Amino acid sequence: MTGQKQPSQAKRKVKTGCATCRIRKIKCDEAKPFCQKCVKTGRKCDGYESIFRPFLNQPTSNETNTGNSIHSSAHAAAKAPLDVASLNRYFSTKTIFDVKLSCSQEAQQVLQASLTDPSIRHALLSLRALRENLESIKDSDSSESTEQQTLSYNYGLQQYSKALTSLASNLSSPSPDGLKSALLCCQVLISVEQVRSNFAAMSLHIIRGLNIMREYKARPYLTANGLMPARHSGLPFLDVFIIKMFAAPCKFTEQKEAETASTMTPPTEAGNDRKLAPNMRTELTKMATSTIELLAGVTRVESAEKALGLLAERDTLLGTLDSWLGDLETLQKETHSGEPEPIADIFLRILFLILRIVLLGTLKTSPEIEAQLRTENEQLQNVASDVNERLKHYDMRRGIGNALANESSIR
Repeated sequence: MTGQKQPSQAKRKVKTGCATCRIRKIKCDEAKPFCQKCVKTGRKCDGYESIFRPFLNQPTSNETNTGNSIHSSAHAAAKAPLDVASLNRYFSTKTIFDVKLSCSQEAQQVLQASLTDPSIRHALLSLRALRENLESIKDSDSSESTEQQTLSYNYGLQQYSKALTSLASNLSSPSPDGLKSALLCCQVLISVEQVRSNFAAMSLHIIRGLNIMREYKARPYLTANGLMPARHSGLPFLDVFIIKMFAAPCKFTEQKEAETASTMTPPTEAGNDRKLAPNMRTELTKMATSTIELLAGVTRVESAEKALGLLAERDTLLGTLDSWLGDLETLQKETHSGEPEPIADIFLRILFLILRIVLLGTLKTSPEIEAQLRTENEQLQNVASDVNERLKHYDMRRGIGNALANESSIR
């Protein structure tokens, strides 16, 4: 029996502890800024930088065939810590295609908070593992590489589960710090679901995160008694992050019929789609920029008079969005009537709905607005589910490989 107990005693005791305890292979108490196990024994606590270093998957002989194989395969050789530029790139799969994302400020905020927040730490580890797994195209045909990718993917899911557990704990009895943690964690989990191509789950994170911002009044708001200050002025602006993420150009293209089995082929884009989507995207991107500017104005507003002026701007933007949608649907009827809506246009529709939800929840609320928001949220979930259905057989790795090959040939 003694021989059988050894592996359980030797399994990884510390996953997120300080660097010193990890080297000593003892359980860290994770006290901040320095753990007490180091302090009380006179050791120098090297801090928690290593929590940003994802584990390489090298199975050990003791645990290869046990339920802890994922943990043991994740034990390892550290990579460079995750920095602002890397996280900014990881936030969206669009950056794989050389699309620039302007979320460095958000990345800095997330990395700083993750130093002391387990939920954000786990979310970051999940995002990095899954993103690097997605991009590991080279040598992916070898059995060793395939096994490595599977272990990496499972590790990412494991960290995702831990992030969700910690997030639920934060929201069970909300405090200012707990709400901040929840919004930052939600931000990373939106990116995680995009990497997983699970747009339905992604939309739920978006909806719940925006609901938190509205419910806890992250910005000043109007009531019958005038302008009220934000109840929690230090909350992260998740809405701005989401708009930036979805306003970035989308170079996604559906696979051609020759690239997949006929029964697994998403509808191929017609030639007219290329003309339609970019023109409509330009107009929608302008509205996204205007929405971010409006939100900045609401954050700074100090008088009811100025707030009413911003409310008028909000209503104008909502009207412009409605006109945009009408134009999109008219053009679609003219260019490919009776055909499935191109995926590129569906992604535009997602951004459209996000902008409407954000604007409707800005500055004031009423039973009518709440009813509208419920309708918009349902539409967002339906559109995201449609993307899931259309792309359920899409080979993301092949799509990335083809896109990168095309980029190389252009250069």
